Amino acid sequence: MHPLFHPADHTNPQIWISGQGATLTDVEGREYIDGLGGLWNVNIGHGRAELARAAEAQMRKLAYCSAYSGSSNIPAIELARRLSELAYRRLNTTYFTSGGAESNESAFKTARFYWKALGKGEKIKIISRHLAYHGVTMAAMSATGMPPYWKMFEPRMPGFVHIEPPYPFHFNQANPGESVGQAAARLLEEAILREGPETVAAFVAEPVQGAGGVIVPPDDYFPRVREICSKYEVLFIADEVITGFGRTGSWFALSHWNVEPDIMVFAKGITSGYLPLGGIMISDTIRDVINSVPYESRWMHAYTYSGHPTCCAVALKNIEIIESEGLVERAAVGGRRLLEGLQTLYDLKAVGDVRGLGMMAAVELAEDRGTNKSFNAAMKVGDHVRQELMKGGLFTRNRADVILLAPPLTTADEQIDQIVETMRKAIKAVAPGRA
Repeated sequence: MHPLFHPADHTNPQIWISGQGATLTDVEGREYIDGLGGLWNVNIGHGRAELARAAEAQMRKLAYCSAYSGSSNIPAIELARRLSELAYRRLNTTYFTSGGAESNESAFKTARFYWKALGKGEKIKIISRHLAYHGVTMAAMSATGMPPYWKMFEPRMPGFVHIEPPYPFHFNQANPGESVGQAAARLLEEAILREGPETVAAFVAEPVQGAGGVIVPPDDYFPRVREICSKYEVLFIADEVITGFGRTGSWFALSHWNVEPDIMVFAKGITSGYLPLGGIMISDTIRDVINSVPYESRWMHAYTYSGHPTCCAVALKNIEIIESEGLVERAAVGGRRLLEGLQTLYDLKAVGDVRGLGMMAAVELAEDRGTNKSFNAAMKVGDHVRQELMKGGLFTRNRADVILLAPPLTTADEQIDQIVETMRKAIKAVAPGRA
């Protein structure tokens, strides 16, 4: 069985045998541009021997040890220190997991712990957004805002509330004179008041919604979100699993709007996918509360592989490469080239919206750009375009009629241009009457 499994997807499986830079090679020897950087995570590209050597060196010394109850190891300590230097000013304490869903679970539990330690045990609810993706373990799935992930696993966990995201192409809840960002933030405030601030533990949001369609928020959204969370004593959890480690042209994406969260969730790009690693970083305020409880009320949360020394050693080398090769800056420059190239596709009538930030971008197909009307879902336009992209040598994913892109930060200019040209050909092949 595979992730998101159904046998229909495996009648003609795609089997990869190697990768180099931004290119993947399948078992038949055909090469593809990796348009989604693995799964939003291969930031420094495929085939980096430096990471293999870092893993080997650490395995020869100490492959694994427990981090439970006072134990640790040098790579985990060094990585936590580096993260405190790179991340938001108020976040200086790290707990390590194996991936994004575990990290979100850890964040939700930590939010509950924090309020319970302060004598506010009724603050347990988590507000999330439609089209959010926070993982598909039980609590993470309940925060994820995509019904297909819920359908066969209902009921979801109680205490999770969803609101509309700041999705300019489809947002229709703004009052007269109100921007999309202001209106979407207002929906958060209304949800907090409707649920009761005394019951809401946290609001969780991806700075740029990834799997939901690379939804880039207006500039006035997150500053107002921060104000609302502070006003009502609601923790702000930033899910930077996709957006972290240079993906958006900044080490972490909320810095684009000069906003800091109370908890940051990370994974994926911290090792560029070479080994599983994730975690949360918590504010000094939350850390101090955790440190203040009596022993019998301690933070009883754990994973076997928390602080895995080999994974942490690979992460340290990965961060070193991102810094030494200027890949955060490269993501900003390459991302502008990608977005500007994709914007030339507006001459195709089937292209409804083009958006992106750094090396994250999306092309949303629509029946009518003027009214933002979507194609009939039964037509599966996005699926057909993705199939044409594969024929043209570009491997990526889609959410319905939104084609998603997040190639490695190392992707060369000529490969970026090839992505754009392949996209043009694929759309014209699927929707010639609208091109």
